[in-house]
Amino acid sequence: MSVAFVPKRHRGKAQINQETIQRLLDENDQLVRCITEYMQKGRAMECVQYQQILHRNIVYLGTIADASQTWLQPQTSREHGEQAVPIG
Repeated sequence: MSVAFVPKRHRGKAQINQETIQRLLDENDQLVRCITEYMQKGRAMECVQYQQILHRNIVYLGTIADASQTWLQPQTSREHGEQAVPIG
């Protein structure tokens, strides 16, 4: 099961740290290798479940990156005496 899968009752309570992110990146590497191997063997249907997990992991990592950018940007701007400008 993917590291990114968290039951609904535990969502929002996980500690995001470098170790968790590295585990996800390592898992993604393994998933890509599995997908590549199955594709080379002509077994595309077996790839679907791995592709879904890979997609979920990538979206999760993207969400973490977006959240950390949002959190860091105003703090960094204030340190330099700048105002945060909303994008949009």
